[in-house]
Amino acid sequence: MSKSVADQLVEMLANAGIKRIYAVTGDSLNEVNDAVRREGSIQWVHVRHEEAGAFAASAEAQLNGFACCAGSSGPGHVHLINGLYDAHRAGAPVIAIASTCMTPEFGSEFFQETNTIKLFDDCSYYNQIATTPAQLPRMLQAGIQYALNKKGVSVIGLPGDITKMDAEDITTSLKTYSPVAEVRPSENDLKYLAALINQHNKITIFCGIGAADAHDEVVELSQKLNAPVGYSFRGKMGIQYGNPNEVGMTGLLGLPSAFHSMHESDLLILLGTDFPYTQFMPVKCKIVQVDIKPERIGRRAKVDIGLHGSVKDTVAALLLLVDQKKDDSFLHAQLKFYEEVKKHLHTYVDNTGRKEQIHPEFVAGALNKLAAHNAIFTVDTGMCCVWGARYIEATGKREMIGSFNHGSMANAMPQAIGAALACPGRQVIALCGDGGLSMLLGDLATIAQYELPIKIIVFNNRSLGMVKLEMEVAGLPDWQTDMVNPDFAMVAKAMGIKGITVKDPDDVEQALQEALMFKGAALVNIMTDPNALAMPPKIEFEQVKGMALSMTKLVLNGRMDEVLDTLKSNYKHLKEVI
Repeated sequence: MSKSVADQLVEMLANAGIKRIYAVTGDSLNEVNDAVRREGSIQWVHVRHEEAGAFAASAEAQLNGFACCAGSSGPGHVHLINGLYDAHRAGAPVIAIASTCMTPEFGSEFFQETNTIKLFDDCSYYNQIATTPAQLPRMLQAGIQYALNKKGVSVIGLPGDITKMDAEDITTSLKTYSPVAEVRPSENDLKYLAALINQHNKITIFCGIGAADAHDEVVELSQKLNAPVGYSFRGKMGIQYGNPNEVGMTGLLGLPSAFHSMHESDLLILLGTDFPYTQFMPVKCKIVQVDIKPERIGRRAKVDIGLHGSVKDTVAALLLLVDQKKDDSFLHAQLKFYEEVKKHLHTYVDNTGRKEQIHPEFVAGALNKLAAHNAIFTVDTGMCCVWGARYIEATGKREMIGSFNHGSMANAMPQAIGAALACPGRQVIALCGDGGLSMLLGDLATIAQYELPIKIIVFNNRSLGMVKLEMEVAGLPDWQTDMVNPDFAMVAKAMGIKGITVKDPDDVEQALQEALMFKGAALVNIMTDPNALAMPPKIEFEQVKGMALSMTKLVLNGRMDEVLDTLKSNYKHLKEVI
C-alpha cells in the first residue's frame, strides 16, 4: 500500500521526536488526524481552542526541546497566532501545521481561505506552504531545522487535497540535525574583558535566560570577582539557587536590592539577557554584554563592550583570565541590603489578610513551602507574575514558565497542559488570575479529558489587577477593570475537576495541601485582596502623584468605599517603599 503525504508528515514528525500534536481536528486536517491514529506513536491532544494548543506546545518545547501544534483552515489558523507569537518570542522550538483549503481554490476567496504566508510571517523563522507532494518533505525538514536551531516557530502550510496524495521520495535529507557548537569570543576580546574586570572592584553580574545552563560558571565567577548577582524573571530559576551572591531580580516585578546593586557598581556584566526595561538600567557605569545572538547587543543599554558567545563557554574561558578579588566590601554591602529587602517581603507573607481579602503574598509564600522540590509552575501575565517572581523560590529542579516576552493573558492554564503532558511524573501548578482563566476557560475540559493532575491556583481578586494598578499610577480612576466572575470551583466540578473555594485566610494552607495531595486535577479558587500593591523597585514621584490623583477622582465619582479599602491595604507598603 502506498504511503500518503499525511503518512509521510507524521512519520517525519515522529522521527524528529514529536510525541504529540495539540489541535482541534476538522476538514483540511482530517487526513493528518487519521494518519496520526494509524501511526500510533504520536498522541493527538484535542484542545478546545487552538490558542490553548499553541500555548501548550510552547510549554512542552521549553521543557523538552521540541513540540507541535496544528490548526485547520481559516479560524483555526487565526486562533493559533497568539500562542505561536508567545512561543516564538520565548525561543521555544515549535512546528505548526497549518492545513489549508484545497489548492484549486487558492486565490478565490474560498470558504475559510487564509493566506498562511502573510498570516504567520511575523511569528516564525520558517513559513512556507507545500502545494505539491514533493515539496512537503523538503519544507518539513527545513522547518524542523529552523525551529530546533534558531529556537522559534516554523509553520508548514499544507492543503487538504495534498495530504491525500501519494508521498514522493526526495534526494535531499529527511533526517533532523541539532549540532551543538562551542561559541565564545575571540582570545583578544576575552583578554580585553579580563583586563577591564581586573581594573574594577565594584562589579555586578546580571543574568537572563541565556545563562540558565551556566549556573556553576556564573557562581564561580561571582565568587572570584566578589560580585553580587542579579537576574531577570526568566533567569531566576537557573541562577537563584545555590548562589551565595544573589541579590534578586530587578525590573517591574523585581526588588530594590538588584536595582541598587546595578546602580552602585562601576562595572555591570550582562550575561545572556535581553532585559527589555531600559529605565532600570544604570547609565553611569561601564557595561559589558555577552550574548549568543550578537544582534541583541546594545539595544537595551549603552554597552561599552559587546561579546558574541554562549554564557557557559564565555564564562568558562574568562575564569582562567581574571584575578581573584581581595576587596569584598561592595559585595557585603549589597548582600546586607538584600537581607533587609527580604525581611520586608516576608512581612506580607506573615500578614494573611482578612476574609475575602486574603493577601496574595501569603498565598504565594504558602505555595512555595508546600510545592514539590521539582515542581513546574506556570504563571499568568499580570499580578500572578509578581507573586511568582517574588515568592516562588528556585531549587535547581523547579521550572517556571510564563508569557514573559509576549505578555499575553490566559497563558498559565494551557501552558500547564503542555507541561503536564511533557513531564508526567512532576507536579504542575498553574498560578492563574481570574481574568486569565476566564479567557480560555473551556480548556479546563481538556485537563479533565486527559486526566492531567494539574493544580490550578486562582488568585481571584475580581479585577484585572495589573491594569488597575497601571491606571492608578497614571492618575486615572480604574475603569472597566472589575470582573463579575462565576464560582470557579463550581465550574471546575462541572468539568470533572476537584474544586475548592477559599474565603478565609485560615483555610489557605489546608486547601493548598489538599489540592497538592489530590491524585487528579484540582482548582483552588482563593478570594484575594483586589487592592494588593505590587510596586517596582524604584518608585518615581510621578507614580505616587498618579495614585493620589486616581484616588481623588474615585472620591469625586462617589467611590469612597473603594478608596478607603485601597488606602487601608496599601498604606504600610507605600510607607516602606517610598
